[in-house]
Amino acid sequence: MAAECLFCRIAEGTIPATTVYSNDEIVAFRDVNPQAPTHILVIPRKHIASILELDPADEALAGRLLRTAAAIARAEKIADRGFRLVLNCNREGGQTVFHLHVHLVGGRVMSWPPG
Repeated sequence: MAAECLFCRIAEGTIPATTVYSNDEIVAFRDVNPQAPTHILVIPRKHIASILELDPADEALAGRLLRTAAAIARAEKIADRGFRLVLNCNREGGQTVFHLHVHLVGGRVMSWPPG
């Protein structure tokens, strides 16, 4: 845990969030600034600043993040209609919180290209 990291503090419960999933490795919570009717952030409890900082020991965790996002999409009843998973990396990529997180967005038609 990084003491100054917003998402680490959410994962440890010192900052409140609307949690939709939690286990020993992963926490998922609703985004406070949703960009779609369903907008959930799926994060590892382990502090990893971005996808660029994943190391080989994190490969299984990265896979579990994606599987968890898919399970949440099913639970939220958006899987059959479709949804988007987004990983932003660094400032120009749109990353504002430097803790690895997957945006699960759905509940409306997604346009392309994004951004």
